[in-house]
Amino acid sequence: MQIQLTEEHEMIRDSAREFAERTLKPNAATWDREERFPAEAIREAAENGFLGLTVPEEYGGAGLGNLHAVVLLEEVNRWCAGTGVTLSVHNSLICGPIVKYGSEDQKQRWLPRLASGELLGAYCLTEPLAGSDAASIRTRAERVDGGWRLSGTKAWITSAPDAGLFVVYAVTDPDGPRGRNIGAFLVPAGAGGLRVGKKEEKLGIRASSTAEVVLEDVFVPDQDLLGEPGDGFKIALETLDGGRIGIAAQAVGIHRACLEDSILYANQREQFGVTIGRFQAVAWKLADMATELEAARLLVYRAAALRDAGRPCSKEAAMAKLFASRACNKAAQDAVQIHGGAGYTTEFAVERYYRDARITEIYEGATDIQRLVISRHLLG
Repeated sequence: MQIQLTEEHEMIRDSAREFAERTLKPNAATWDREERFPAEAIREAAENGFLGLTVPEEYGGAGLGNLHAVVLLEEVNRWCAGTGVTLSVHNSLICGPIVKYGSEDQKQRWLPRLASGELLGAYCLTEPLAGSDAASIRTRAERVDGGWRLSGTKAWITSAPDAGLFVVYAVTDPDGPRGRNIGAFLVPAGAGGLRVGKKEEKLGIRASSTAEVVLEDVFVPDQDLLGEPGDGFKIALETLDGGRIGIAAQAVGIHRACLEDSILYANQREQFGVTIGRFQAVAWKLADMATELEAARLLVYRAAALRDAGRPCSKEAAMAKLFASRACNKAAQDAVQIHGGAGYTTEFAVERYYRDARITEIYEGATDIQRLVISRHLLG
């Protein structure tokens, strides 16, 4: 399909770039070093409308599409991948399913607070023993008078320590058919029995807060069940299509950072009397990085445009994430190599890009899961 960025897309891109260069660029290294959640930056992002980008205007959002979101996410992730994943999860994995599957009451109660930044969202699917095999989750939702009681533990939950609303997936019928016995529940941070556990110390995206979430007989009223009791797995998979597009956009942003910093260094660093960019070994690395960046960006744009058009995009989202994340990791490796010994120190940002890039092949579905999704579509 033909993809053309409009003036509105370019305005979003320019606004995001200005925000990223003003607020993220000078602080990203410090947030990473101190493993500090950038609360001030998230508040500023909310003031700019970045937390409700795809939320309809009647619920306080900007009413824009997925293509707008990926344009924005590339700019944010170019300077701070920790901030980037926070915005991606909030928009795609939290606001997204409420917009699509929420009742009118749920939309009225939650979306304006999410879009304004009053609440940050956390997506609770993964568990210590259920990652790629999401249908094997063990968190239970027991039917009680007026609602449900949730018990279980969720692992590696983005934004958990700072979240005001959790979308929690739990088994509603232990004896029901696999994949059709899971519900999705909207759980506020103040719910009795919900607590945020150990905060993870991570290799990269260290400005993003990640922790386990423990649920001990958490009561959730019927009004906060998203869809029907057995709809959760369907909601999770459809939601992850949007999440994968967001993470693919993150990979594009990190990739671009690797390329731009490497070009700058290659034009400054001299060896044997010339700048190292004159050496074919370096120049060809840059050529490959630039080509793969363009290809990754186009795959991301296509998947986002399909989703905006309401067309199936599971295969295209998986392709975008598969290619963009692998290309990003290769670009990060080459960026460190081009910088040489300097690239192995914290004096240059490429060592952070190298660490940040690694997660793009893991979360929102690992690389092999993307291959599985794509091959199943190919083979019917």
